[in-house]
Amino acid sequence: MKAIIVDDVETNLIIFSEMIKNIGDIETETFSDPKEALTWCEENICDLVIVDFMMPELDGITFSTKFREIPHNESIPIIMITALQENSIKMDALSAGINDFLTKPVNQAEFIARVKNMLQLRDAHKKLSDKAKWLAEEVKKATRLIDERESEIILRLSKAAEFRDDDTGDHILRMAQYSYHIAKNLELPEHDQVMILKAAPMHDVGKIAIPDNILLKPGKLTDEEFEIIKTHTVSGFNILADSEIELLKLSAEIAITHHEKFNGRGYPKGLKGEEIPLSGRICAVADVFDALTSKRPYKEPWPIEKAFNLLKQEKGEHFDPKCVDAFFQDIENVLKIKEQYNK
Repeated sequence: MKAIIVDDVETNLIIFSEMIKNIGDIETETFSDPKEALTWCEENICDLVIVDFMMPELDGITFSTKFREIPHNESIPIIMITALQENSIKMDALSAGINDFLTKPVNQAEFIARVKNMLQLRDAHKKLSDKAKWLAEEVKKATRLIDERESEIILRLSKAAEFRDDDTGDHILRMAQYSYHIAKNLELPEHDQVMILKAAPMHDVGKIAIPDNILLKPGKLTDEEFEIIKTHTVSGFNILADSEIELLKLSAEIAITHHEKFNGRGYPKGLKGEEIPLSGRICAVADVFDALTSKRPYKEPWPIEKAFNLLKQEKGEHFDPKCVDAFFQDIENVLKIKEQYNK
């Protein structure tokens, strides 16, 4: 352990250092100038401070106050040495964060006992702090593992619904990555970006409630059949709603809003503009682009340029202009996503 001694009298520095040598394996740093001592303390960590009260420029109380202002020094024990007995000085010292006192002339046995006590206090605090850090890290690891498992379960459930009309399930992976791409370019907080990435795959989970003869129909749907298809948004919401889990709440929001249109002509509620949650506006762009450029039972994939043109044409109509602009920002990343998740 390391102790620093701050006293403007060189003789005292020598005496106190010699006393500490009798305690055991403790290094000492001595300073006759309290300002130099503070500069040292800004770059180094000690385990105990022994400081004289009466010093020029900075007395022991002022030194201790400034010492405590250095972030890593909040819990370092301080012993102040003084020849004064006034209670007012001791109260000021305690307010400055000083832990113990020694009265001049200093008794060697008392000095050693008090130094040992303060070093034991410091050692106990360090062990407790290390344990707290370890526990915090373990909690972080456990939380991360829960988040990963939660995300994996949601992704697998999403694939279960998607397999009905996409035998690879890659649509949800691409669509989620496109959504993340848009959220990132909108400069949303990092937490929100990641939540959209994790929640977007659940956008079509309500397809589980659509009959195969309609969902997999190779030709054009009748008006009645299309009305049934539209119910997947409400079904998805009902599956996911009323959860206390943040990720499922966002998934429910996306499920019921990703077919709303910026001009108010979407479904199921006909929401308009910013009445549509941002998550729904983001996923609308991502979902439509991937649907257009993917093979489905009822259609062949569109060329990418044709899909790009439709997004631009529908800017301000079907889609939020800000989300379209964010999609086209770093278009190379969009192409990379399409290639990476196009197995």
